[in-house]
Amino acid sequence: MGEENPGPTDLGTAKALANPVRQRILCELRVMGEATSTSLAKRLGITTGGTSYNLRVLAEHGLVEEVPERARGRERWWRTARKDVRFARLREQDPEMRAATDELTRLWVAEDLETFAEFWAHRERLGEWADAVPFSRGTVRLAMEELGAFFEDYLALLNRYQRPDEDVPSDARTVLTRFIAFPDPREEVED
Repeated sequence: MGEENPGPTDLGTAKALANPVRQRILCELRVMGEATSTSLAKRLGITTGGTSYNLRVLAEHGLVEEVPERARGRERWWRTARKDVRFARLREQDPEMRAATDELTRLWVAEDLETFAEFWAHRERLGEWADAVPFSRGTVRLAMEELGAFFEDYLALLNRYQRPDEDVPSDARTVLTRFIAFPDPREEVED
């Protein structure tokens, strides 16, 4: 999604992301593609000053970018930026970074659950896309280094299917992808 093997995301970016309004702005931009602070304010039911401020914060951290070719006078257009966001391992995070990443994770999981519930409730009206839920529950036994390699392979696969808007087929839809892998907490582990 961005530069190869990026370093951990800094505290400022984590805090910028761990804000519910900014998460809503990013979500809307993913849906709309490009938008002004005014159009975002209308969709979100907040002031244009609020969206403008939060767009500037997101831009400071490379999470959104202006679309200069669409600017007209004082009207500024925005889109999400391709940025690989990764965090240091939990035990390497100081308490402030851990609080920010915990809040961000809470926001993301809540959004994912809400979005999936909405899909499930309305899937009948989606035609053939109602069946577009590739689902797999698997189990693998991995060493810590192998889990890291497994995740990098997943990201490489995801990146292989990402492309510029002009290369997306006309019948394509946005497909939300999520990856989660975690050790079975019921298994005894020696430290």
